[in-house]
Amino acid sequence: MTVLHDTALLAEGATRLARSETSDPSMSQITQRVSEIVERPTSRSWLLLFGLVLGLFLMLTASLTRLVGTGIGVWGNNQSVAWAWDIAGFVFWIGIGHAGTLISAVLFLFRQQWRTIVSRAAEAITLFAVITAAIYPVFHMGRVWLAYWLFPVPNQMQVWPNFKSPLVWDVFAVSSYFLVSAMFWYLGLVPDLATLRDRAVTPGRRRLLEILSLGWHGSQRHYKHYEKAYLILAGLATPLVISVHTVVSFDFAVSNVPGWHSTLFPPYFVAGAIFSGSAMVVTLMVFARKALHLKEFITVRHLEAMNKIVLATGCMLAYSYAVEFFLALQSGDRYESATILGRMTGPYAWACWLMLGCNALLPQLYWSHRIRTHVPAMLVISILINVGMWLERFVIIVTGQHRSFLPSTWFDFHPTLVDASTFLGTVGLFLTLFVLFVRFVPILSMSEVKGLSPDSTETRKQRPTAIHRLPMHEVSNLHRREAPLLLLGGFTDEASAANACRKLVHAGLRKIDAHAPYPARDLSRALPLRPSPLPWIALGSGLLGGTCAFLAQAWIETRGYPMQIGGKPSGSWQAFVPVTFEVTILCAALGCFFGLWLLCGLPSRSYPALRRREFEAVTDDRFFISIGGDDPKCSEAGAILRGAGAHDIIEVNA
Repeated sequence: MTVLHDTALLAEGATRLARSETSDPSMSQITQRVSEIVERPTSRSWLLLFGLVLGLFLMLTASLTRLVGTGIGVWGNNQSVAWAWDIAGFVFWIGIGHAGTLISAVLFLFRQQWRTIVSRAAEAITLFAVITAAIYPVFHMGRVWLAYWLFPVPNQMQVWPNFKSPLVWDVFAVSSYFLVSAMFWYLGLVPDLATLRDRAVTPGRRRLLEILSLGWHGSQRHYKHYEKAYLILAGLATPLVISVHTVVSFDFAVSNVPGWHSTLFPPYFVAGAIFSGSAMVVTLMVFARKALHLKEFITVRHLEAMNKIVLATGCMLAYSYAVEFFLALQSGDRYESATILGRMTGPYAWACWLMLGCNALLPQLYWSHRIRTHVPAMLVISILINVGMWLERFVIIVTGQHRSFLPSTWFDFHPTLVDASTFLGTVGLFLTLFVLFVRFVPILSMSEVKGLSPDSTETRKQRPTAIHRLPMHEVSNLHRREAPLLLLGGFTDEASAANACRKLVHAGLRKIDAHAPYPARDLSRALPLRPSPLPWIALGSGLLGGTCAFLAQAWIETRGYPMQIGGKPSGSWQAFVPVTFEVTILCAALGCFFGLWLLCGLPSRSYPALRRREFEAVTDDRFFISIGGDDPKCSEAGAILRGAGAHDIIEVNA
């Protein structure tokens, strides 16, 4: 279902904001409202909530300590049901982590502008869910300290990973997904970190934010590369997100276990992952909206848009359930039919029917506009959906193993206390990370929200400012004095700044740049900017990484540690495709990410304008044009800026 709210959603929030009691411009209000969540003193309610979720996290620590000291048998697994709550938890958390980057990346590619409100939190949910999910397979190994054997690095046993195994594919898929998602999230965070840097009041906080923001100063030359990098990472993240849960489904689909061996699993798992992840985003955004008093930003219409995604993916999931049951019962395979019937009538029938109720029937309530926009109702439904999605993973894994081919191996799985405490502990870890996130990181992307606010395209009235203005006689006599290192012209709206840029370019000045709180398209078009080479950098690094990954696998499987498994030849190149794909995407993303900072000359603290406190307003609501003092026509720039309506002209000297 296509969501077509776009700018109307943000306009609703901007309109409410404009009607608030303060008279400051909207962009300044956005900065103030979002930044104060991070800057204000820690409240008792936050400390209480943090203590609660931290207690759950400590439960996880105690459970894992017990597991390492005793063995994975404390989870209740046995030879018949080798995977149970542990791998069910792994697949559940990986699914939660899918919606974040997918929502942010796919909706960005489709220019769904309402995503700016939920993208930052959704991307953070992705990172925290993947971190939580990684705990299960690592500790399921038993010997946690040998986890590095999963990667193709030399070890004391001279053993290389088996690249024909989907479990090894998992390692590369999840690792690549986490790294690309982290880069995508941090890239969007840099302009907001610069905003917090310029608002910092303590030296230690300012120093930390200077390091994290990499010296960002809102340059439109930098934004040219920045927007291209964001677009490339969004394009890379989209197929990567789909491939990750596809590879996770291969853990089951390539086996010969009844109920698992199905080509339906890849799209089935992907749809379920988006379904559960979207529901988790709704759950946490409802709580954040209430606790952080962000109703003017996170409106009901934004939540409704998310609920439409939940409804669409819920319908896909219901269709997958129907196809799975139909194919199993009509396949003629008695083991497959017995497994499906056992799910619905056996000892775990309660979990199967509850799963169907939560995942297939409950989302259908969202066909009603009244329920889709009722906040308490959507909160209850989203929580029950994730209960149902955990039950889905439990049903698939346990019912596929507890009745295998031989009756002598039949076993009814019963979870232990360690099983329950480990899962509750992972919930605590996830919530601990999210609570820390909303306390110390802007939950909304200020630069993107400003770019969609009415003030980004409309001329605003001049407001009183404490910026030092260069007197008119000093502007006219600028050519008689020693040229400054940098000359800055300040404007209060994008249209005036863009007009000034055009006049400077027409007058023959070339060493000019513009600075804004967001990627100002009109301002960028007024500058003589060259196309960004980032697409070629990403393409080259991706092809190089993919080629090296394929050749490394071929050497390992045919020369380094050849293995004959299932009668397949050692050089089965088809098995190398998943890892090659993941490494190609990862290397392309790394090339794009680090190429961006190289092209922008960041990190840096040497940009001259950063020496002036007045320039810090550029990350709030002001626009600046900078002219290099070594430009041959710099002496004419002051008069041009003043004639174009610059309210502030500032000299930056060495």
